[in-house]
Parts: sequence; C-alpha cells; structure tokens
Amino acid sequence: MATENASPEKKRIAVIGAGSWGTALAMVAARNRHDVRLWAREEAVALAIQNTRRNPFYLSDFDLPENIRPTASLEEALEDADCAIIVIPSHAMREMIERAGPRLSAETVIVSATKGVENVTLMRMSEVIADILGERFKTRVVALSGPSFAREVALEDPTAIVAASSDPASSEMVQLALSSNVFRVYTNDDVVGVELGGAVKNVVAIASGVVRGLGFGTNSVAAIITRGLREMTRLAVACGARGETLAGLAGLGDLVLTCTGELSRNRKVGLELGRGRKLADILSRMREVAEGVKTTRAIYEMARRMNVDMPITAATYALLYEDAPALEAANKLMERPLKRE
Repeated sequence: MATENASPEKKRIAVIGAGSWGTALAMVAARNRHDVRLWAREEAVALAIQNTRRNPFYLSDFDLPENIRPTASLEEALEDADCAIIVIPSHAMREMIERAGPRLSAETVIVSATKGVENVTLMRMSEVIADILGERFKTRVVALSGPSFAREVALEDPTAIVAASSDPASSEMVQLALSSNVFRVYTNDDVVGVELGGAVKNVVAIASGVVRGLGFGTNSVAAIITRGLREMTRLAVACGARGETLAGLAGLGDLVLTCTGELSRNRKVGLELGRGRKLADILSRMREVAEGVKTTRAIYEMARRMNVDMPITAATYALLYEDAPALEAANKLMERPLKRE
C-alpha cells in the first residue's frame, strides 16, 4: 500500500534515537517528504546508515529513504528543527533533554515517543521535559502513543496512534506532519491518560507473558488484559486523566497489542520469566530496552503513594524485584478476595 502525504507543508523533523521505533518514525516522516535528520548515539551507526541506507542493528532489512539524513551530532540533528521526536529509553530522557535544551529553537515542537515513568521522580515523560525546559516549551510538548510495533509501521501496515498535548496547535502539527493513508494520527488533550496508558500497559504485558510462559491459555491472558485495563484506568483517573482515554488507542488498543503480539519485548520478558529464566539473563540477551521492567518499579511506587489498588502491578513487581516465583505471583492474583466486578 503506497503512502500518500497528508501534509502540504514540508517540515524539518529531527528524530532523536535510532532504535526500531525511532527508525520507523523517521521512515514515516520521510515518506511524507519531510527533511528528516535521524540522530544515532554511535557514530558508526550513523555512518553505516549513510553508506548503506540501512540501520545495521534495527529494522536492518529495510532500505531507508534518501531524505533521512543520519548524524551522531545532536546539534546538527536539531538545527532549525520544526519538530523534535525523542525516541529513547525513559531512564535516559532527562539527560537527553538537558543536552538538547540549548540547541532547541523556541518554536520547536517537542514530541515524546517514549513510554515510561521516571523512577526517582515518578514523572511522566512530558513532565520530565517540562521540568528541564521550563515554561518556554511547556505547551509545545506532545506525547505520541498507541498500538504501533515498529516493524509493522515500517512495512506500512495500517496503524493508528494518538498525539496528545495541552496545546491543540502542537498536536495538530504532529498529526498533519505524520499522517498518511497508512499511518493515522488522532489528537487528544488528555496527556496524563495517554502517557500513563503507554506506561502501564508495558507492566501488564509482562504479566500476560508470564501466564503464557507458565503454560496457561488464552482465558488467562484475557483476564490479565481486562483486569489490567481496570488497573490502568484506576491509576490514570486518580492522576487526573479521563477514563474514556484509557478505552481508546493509547489505553486498550496499546494494551491488547503489547499483551498478545509476538513482537512485544515486554511480553517476551514475561514469557521467559514464566519459563523459569532469571531476569538478568533475559535482559542480557536483549539489545533493545523492555520499558516495562523499569516502569514496573515506578508504577508500583506511584500506586502505593496514591493508595491505588493495582494487584497485577504488585505481582509483577514481586516477580521482578523480590524474586517471587512466577507461579506464586500468579496464584496470589487468583487467591484475592472475591468481589463484584
């Protein structure tokens, strides 16, 4: 299915992070004929992309459009950028924004395509960005989230996601810049709901992988997804989100994808834990970050501080950080007191 450009205005777009999702988003923007600069942390990766038009580590079987300009220079990537899409692990967001801040134009729209919560501060990614950049950028931050495996986006499989911001002009700019006939971007002003949906679903995905790794069937996965959605909604609403947001793409949509899709890194971690492997061994064999591992700690602490009941999160936390056996964690969920749904 060929992509058609939905935006008549050519933009200069910086994509900060050349992992799978960063590479896929760079392809989306380039297919819409924008001037794209893809920042890679390693000079060797940027050179390989320049010389071969392929990312040597991520989505390496895809030819990248010629209008993607790779660079290992943050200054070069961000120069005169209309939009900067940050696609890095959540634990690296603060350091990256501190580095990027002095190089950003006051008119640049900052897009967080990272799904997670900062462990120490329990800030969402848009809050981390605003904490560092201050009032100058506060309304120009957009959270990009939704059900979107990078490989399927690169393949141009039809995909729908959400761009959320308190500033309609910023979210609409991202919508117009990235949308095509195969990549649909909806706007939303519920940043809290969109970001917490993207973060909590990774925790629930680990739990869904665990039950499969233990040998349980789709009944068990359906129960985890359904009750996981309830946990996600409960926490988000307590933080000021609208419940309806969690029933949409950035909540239920992303949750179903990550809990059932074979390409889900978080589900894979849970699957291997359910089979009896140790977390350190699983992570040592993964090149990309499974955000749910660190996010579980942050969401568990957030729920504890806010007195929000999140049993799946608590069981996942015990499994990851208290060395609880997978079967014991699953049994504790089933042994909870009976009540009305």
